[in-house]
Amino acid sequence: MVQPIFSLADVHYSYEKTIPALRGLSLDIHRGERTAVIGANGSGKSTMLALLDALIFPDAGSMHFDGRPITPAAMRDAAFQREFRLRVGYVFQNPDVQLFCPTVREDILFGPLQLGVPTAEIDRRFERVVDLFKLAPLLDRSCHHLSIGEKKKAAIASVLVIEPEVLLLDEPTAGLDPQTTRDIIAVLQEAHKNGKTVIMATHDLHIVEEIADTIHVFGTGRAIIRSGTSEEILEDREFLQNNNLVHILVHRHRHGGHIHEHVHEHIHEHEKGVEDSKDSKDSKESN
Repeated sequence: MVQPIFSLADVHYSYEKTIPALRGLSLDIHRGERTAVIGANGSGKSTMLALLDALIFPDAGSMHFDGRPITPAAMRDAAFQREFRLRVGYVFQNPDVQLFCPTVREDILFGPLQLGVPTAEIDRRFERVVDLFKLAPLLDRSCHHLSIGEKKKAAIASVLVIEPEVLLLDEPTAGLDPQTTRDIIAVLQEAHKNGKTVIMATHDLHIVEEIADTIHVFGTGRAIIRSGTSEEILEDREFLQNNNLVHILVHRHRHGGHIHEHVHEHIHEHEKGVEDSKDSKDSKESN
């Protein structure tokens, strides 16, 4: 039997020991898989990603990476921590959490420098991610002066430059304009072709089939209530609606003195964010 890259068994986690975030989560993720985690707000998706990145640890249950337990004691071991950080990269939902250096250049270089990657190798990786995201014009700018789309690209570049085996991404396309979304999808598809394991939490069901083969659905009980292929999950509209993943919009308009209603299914929760992002990009102001 192939050993999973991540294995979580009956994991429980509560914030401040009183606010339940995960209850009995069990999950195996194998090398090279493209996995999407979906669910209503507050169902535990971001908490799961934080666990997988060893930013927090289970209150109960167990978590393993490549067969080895992930615990506070394990992460205090300098050699293991370095190996883990080289192999697992996490892109936060809010890029302002990830980008803290004076310039984009320094943000991209920060990770490999801290992890002791050789200088010549850093130069090669840096050139590659800058070219991939077309970041050259932004390198000497402060991240605070970038649009949300530019910040997202810089944040993902700052992780890809480490060349991790596993990419963890929390809402990577939230609030982005269509072209930036397409750019990020292309990068994730290329990463998968190169053998990377991609694990993503998202509300953007429009893109899931393009970047995930498997979907895990979190319910209000803060555990996985269903897993399946992208096709199986996305075609079950009744299931999605019952779990607050789609909703029905009723559009009304007046025609010939009468009110007409048209019912549309809506599966994209970030349209307002897209418009805000487009406005921000045009004005070159940060969100």
